[in-house]
Amino acid sequence: MEQQNTRYVVLDTETTGMPVGEGHRIIEIGCVEVLGRRLTGRHFHVYLQPDRESDEGAIGVHGITDAFLIGKPRFAEVADEFFDFIQGAQLVIHNAAFDVGFINNEFALLGQHDRADISKHCGILDTLMLARSRHPGQRNSLDALCKRYGIDNSGRELHGALLDSELLADVYLAMTGGQTSLSLAGHGADGEEGRDSDGSEIRRIVGRQPQPVLMASAEELEAHAQRLAAVAKSAGGPALWQSLSEA
Repeated sequence: MEQQNTRYVVLDTETTGMPVGEGHRIIEIGCVEVLGRRLTGRHFHVYLQPDRESDEGAIGVHGITDAFLIGKPRFAEVADEFFDFIQGAQLVIHNAAFDVGFINNEFALLGQHDRADISKHCGILDTLMLARSRHPGQRNSLDALCKRYGIDNSGRELHGALLDSELLADVYLAMTGGQTSLSLAGHGADGEEGRDSDGSEIRRIVGRQPQPVLMASAEELEAHAQRLAAVAKSAGGPALWQSLSEA
């Protein structure tokens, strides 16, 4: 179960190609930090010199040319800083096996064998697997999920590790329900009326006139019933309140 104080690091990489077993390397790492279901503004982002050429197909995906990477640091130069940023966090990655395999390989090439299995130091949550379980039979690419959850990805003409990690953070928060807590009581935790549990003031709206109640038409009720049936089919059963109302 997700804990509000869990530190999440949403992570993405770009590489010279694939698979990692053919000597391909990481050329970009992008990470953003999420605490309390909010982006904190802390991030880790770096381009890397891989000491090999990128495949043309990979360049077509991310647009990072070999010439651009000349003079960029090698993984060895950023390994400690990167490890410190992700250590102890719950990593949120889309198609985690790909990125984790490349990260483990980079540490292994440095002879840092304890770090060559980052699952020993971080939790790993694969949003692709999560999306497939929630949306079976549908496209679950990052672009498809952005469209499904109404997240603006119009600036994503090419893949980029930092941009993709920011988009994935928004997708993950939307996919897992947005806010984690909402105070509905008229008293805060300290018993003071009119304040939320975090101390912020709750203002009552006074003087508002009651609005007329509009009843749903037969067509609207039918559309609603069809929508509930579709949700029940996707979820594998009806909502709890439906079961209770039918009991």
